[in-house]
Amino acid sequence: MKALVLSGGMGLRLRPFSHSAPKQLIPLANKPVLVHVIEELRAMEVTEIGIVVGDRPEKIEEVLGDGSGLGVRITYIRQEAPRGLAHCVAIARDFLADDDFVMYLGDNVLTSGVTDMAKEFRATRPAAQVVVHKVADPRAFGVAEVDDDGRVIRLVEKPEQPVSDLAVVGVYFFTPAIHEAVTAIEASARGELEITDAIQWLVTQGAEVTARTYTGFWKDAGRVDDVLECNRELLDRLKASVHGDVDGESELIGGVVIEEGARIVRSRIIGPVVVGADAVVEDSSIGPHTAIGRGCLLRDAEVSNTIVLEGASVQGVGAVHASVIGREASVTSAPADGAAHRLIVGDHARVEVAA
Repeated sequence: MKALVLSGGMGLRLRPFSHSAPKQLIPLANKPVLVHVIEELRAMEVTEIGIVVGDRPEKIEEVLGDGSGLGVRITYIRQEAPRGLAHCVAIARDFLADDDFVMYLGDNVLTSGVTDMAKEFRATRPAAQVVVHKVADPRAFGVAEVDDDGRVIRLVEKPEQPVSDLAVVGVYFFTPAIHEAVTAIEASARGELEITDAIQWLVTQGAEVTARTYTGFWKDAGRVDDVLECNRELLDRLKASVHGDVDGESELIGGVVIEEGARIVRSRIIGPVVVGADAVVEDSSIGPHTAIGRGCLLRDAEVSNTIVLEGASVQGVGAVHASVIGREASVTSAPADGAAHRLIVGDHARVEVAA
């Protein structure tokens, strides 16, 4: 079985961070979302991976290379514009050939994994097997109507009146039957080839389409709040390890990971927290649920439930909470010479300050 990972799209909901890199490279627990996806595919014993990339393929290639460092083989497939998930299957036809494959959305986080579902698909080989998750409000998702035997009766994309509470998660298993379905459908009202339409075509033709319910944590890491929630979930799974330097005046409590070359000086860290390689934390209070990237500097700072991306610095600033601080960004205190805030903010950013 091969894998098709979808990593195109504009990432509009994750601006300003998606201005400088694809959203699938946002780090969770100091590891890009795409790396988490590839590790899950490897757990399924899938090593031949096609990655559909958008307008900045070089950024993804810089991080993943040919995949050998992650124990896989990667083929990059360029999508000139976002034209739907089924369009991704169409342009990947040469790579997929006549193999079964799993299609995985590159910004999805499923911390419990779907390896058992992959084994079942290999054993039973329905034309398609979708992964579903019960949600409170299905209107924002593709929704599956499923019979008592787990067969899909109908799929509807973002219905105003959902037929069930089973949202289709961004993981799909396909046999080559999906290729005929993709060529048979037409673009939707929004101008895209919808994978739900292709799967519905299989259902209408009488092909076997099954659904399996995933009950673990699932999020599309497409908004800042979702990214922070995913980061917390993954940090909660950390096991403490110290490979950097921690001085005698510092205190580490709980699941704290200090990567090689990092230095902790006169600071208190309450896990779960990860401090990236070559980062410096000095005279600061950190955590819980904080991920500090490679080469960051935190000095005289108080930070919790926050992601600090590579090369950023936070100095002289207290009570930073539920924040994402961009790559090479600088957060500092200003002289107390007035009541006004001074803000230098990038395009599409959001700033929340105390009243």
